[in-house]
Amino acid sequence: MENALGSASRRCGLWTYDNWRKRAFDRARTAAGADQATPYALRHSFASLLLHEGRSVVYVARQMGHDARLTLSTYGHVIDELDEQPHVAAEDAIRAARQSSCVPGVSGRAARGDAG
Repeated sequence: MENALGSASRRCGLWTYDNWRKRAFDRARTAAGADQATPYALRHSFASLLLHEGRSVVYVARQMGHDARLTLSTYGHVIDELDEQPHVAAEDAIRAARQSSCVPGVSGRAARGDAG
């Protein structure tokens, strides 16, 4: 079956994980200068950003395509870490990360120019 899928992928241009990784992800990662990024790390970041926005576990689970219990067991530490932090919109957190190596309320360290 795997060989048939591989042949169909080459003939029809279907996307498999491996060719998506080579054709799209690796090029985008290089262009962004994020050589260490992996699809898993980006997925984890997406879920963490949603939780930092204050989204519910059920909402995040739906976005991730899995059960709320799995989301809670996987990202429970993020919920605990952000418990006392103010909610930050994902776009704001991403913008701050692009401008600094530390994001207040996310990285656990003060951003450049912050006293703490």
